[in-house]
Amino acid sequence: MSTKKLTFSALLIAMGVLLSNLIYIPIGTSRCFPIQHLINVLSAVMFNSYIGVGIAFCISVIRNILGTGSIMAFPGSMIGAFLAVLFYRKGKKIIYAFLGEVIGTGVIGALLCYPISKLILGKDVAALFYVIPFSISSVGGALIAYVVLTIISKRNIIHMVYKQ
Repeated sequence: MSTKKLTFSALLIAMGVLLSNLIYIPIGTSRCFPIQHLINVLSAVMFNSYIGVGIAFCISVIRNILGTGSIMAFPGSMIGAFLAVLFYRKGKKIIYAFLGEVIGTGVIGALLCYPISKLILGKDVAALFYVIPFSISSVGGALIAYVVLTIISKRNIIHMVYKQ
């Protein structure tokens, strides 16, 4: 990994950890964190590799250590980041990263939170309980990333910043 990519990854991790204290939507027993979804889509497009999954993992670990996150951050953020990259690699368009993030976090990650909530946290929730809040959060964050990436790609800033 180049120094530029490593530095940008560290910057995204720091942004994710710091902004989690400022920007979140409390819905039910979870905190919906749109910045994580923004970061997932940005890293999928900017790196075009699975570095975004590592970034999502690092943000989740640090937030849990600091007490600002929950265990629910792991399946949502990491699956969203994985599918954002997978879809982007297949379609080569920003909208595919957007869709991968929303499906990965909003649907699959949310469904995986049900057994975690029931078995680990001991909370009695419906199987689809997390789908709506995770979807709202992922659509919001992914939409912001879509707008930002569209603007900077039209100005060819993406190629100057990270691709080598």
